[in-house]
Amino acid sequence: MTVGTQMQQAIAGIQSASATMKTFALETQDKQAKQQFQQIADQLDSSLQTLKQRQQYIENQEPQYKQQ
Repeated sequence: MTVGTQMQQAIAGIQSASATMKTFALETQDKQAKQQFQQIADQLDSSLQTLKQRQQYIENQEPQYKQQ
């Protein structure tokens, strides 16, 4: 498995986890839980942006890793 493939899988996993936390936040009636789920989603979204930047860097440095 290439670095590019691994990075894409990591990005997909974090996107999924973030979406799940946002769903939990929408579905719960508990205000504290809602806030916690949203905070987790925000942290995951921040991590996602970092990984996407890293993926772009890798693709620019090593074109063979670019996803097609």
